[in-house]
Amino acid sequence: MSSRAMNLISVTHSKSGTTAKVHPFGATVVSFVPSGKHEVLFLSNIAKMDGTKAIRGGIPLVFPQFGRPDSSMPQHGFLRTNLWTVVGEPYDTEEAAGLTLTLPLKQAVHSRGGKWSLDETAFDCVVSFHVQVTEASLVTTLTIDNTGSNPFDFQTLQHTYLKVENALDPKKCNVTGLQGYECEDKITDETYNLGPEPVIIDCNVDRIYTNKEKKNLGVKVQTGAETSVQVEASGTVDGQPIAISGVVWNPHEEKAKEMSDFGDEQYKEMICVEPGMLYNVPAVKKKVVFTQTLTAL
Repeated sequence: MSSRAMNLISVTHSKSGTTAKVHPFGATVVSFVPSGKHEVLFLSNIAKMDGTKAIRGGIPLVFPQFGRPDSSMPQHGFLRTNLWTVVGEPYDTEEAAGLTLTLPLKQAVHSRGGKWSLDETAFDCVVSFHVQVTEASLVTTLTIDNTGSNPFDFQTLQHTYLKVENALDPKKCNVTGLQGYECEDKITDETYNLGPEPVIIDCNVDRIYTNKEKKNLGVKVQTGAETSVQVEASGTVDGQPIAISGVVWNPHEEKAKEMSDFGDEQYKEMICVEPGMLYNVPAVKKKVVFTQTLTAL
């Protein structure tokens, strides 16, 4: 891939000064700086930015599977490892600034496999990603248009990395708003309902929180002694609202050392809070719309 194709794309809201930066590889938002505030997103200091692997940080996009439940397909799918293209004209108005990137399936030449293989898939789709900034918020909307004749099952998620002051200090890093959610702990294999206590980082954390009775996700993430981020998400499949799960992840000390694109001590600087359509998601016949809003408080 050419170096020009790898150039970051800036989104600036002139009225407020809020900025975002998008890497065309994976349409990965790698920076969000609200007006008068500090960087909201975490980006590994040794992330690969040359298109050789998914970018470690920002907001990688996950589709058509989360993790690797189907071993014939790559982990997290193909959105985060292909080159996207800006379509239409970027805008900068009184209210907001933004742009749209797109990835037709035929241009997704990497990380395909299984029923989405390059040679034999019975499916077709065009994926669009709209990035918008306002004075205090970043709104990212993933749209998946089924352009083929066959419905398809899927999972999708926005793998959001948030920058924190100290992940190991529960007063400076915690997640609230998940009371009553069922927790699936991927480390211990335990399943339980979360009480009123906040989620904190005191070990290797990899948990999925789901509440089938709540369609929209809304959590507050403490990112420092005096900073926090509101994470909200909603989504529909063919116009039907779908319950949004929330994944909380931090690799902690031992796992951090195993990742070649992640600094050994950087687990102290981040927390992933990732909204996604993961369970009881119907096959899509026409369209998926999935929106995340990050608001700096």
